[in-house]
Amino acid sequence: MEEIRLGEIESRFVELIWQREPIGSGELVALCEKELNWKKSTTYTVLRRLCQRGILQNQDAVVTSVIKKEEYMAIQSEKVLEDAFEGSLPRFVAAFMSRKKLSRKQIDEIQKLIDDYRD
Repeated sequence: MEEIRLGEIESRFVELIWQREPIGSGELVALCEKELNWKKSTTYTVLRRLCQRGILQNQDAVVTSVIKKEEYMAIQSEKVLEDAFEGSLPRFVAAFMSRKKLSRKQIDEIQKLIDDYRD
C-alpha cells in the first residue's frame, strides 16, 4: 500500500469523519465551520484532496472513509516500528517498558494477544 501521511489539519478533519461516518457533506461543512472554523470552500478542498488520495470518498453527498481509523493507526505504527526500531517489535517493547511500568492488566492483555496469535 502507498504510504499514507496526514498532516495535523488533515488528521483533525479525518478524525471528525471517523467519529461520525457516514456523514452528509452539508453536515460536514457545518461541523468543520464549528470545530475547525473553516469556510465551505476549505472543507470541500480538503475533502477533494483526501478523496483523490484514496483516504475518503464522497458519493451522493455522503462522506465515508476508505481507510478506517484502525487501519490507518496500524500503518502508522508499522512505520514507527520500521523507522525507529529497524522493524524489531521486541526492541520497541523493550524501549517502551524501560520508561513505563505496565500494569498487571496490560501484561495480561499483551499475553492474550501473543497467545491468540500463536493459535
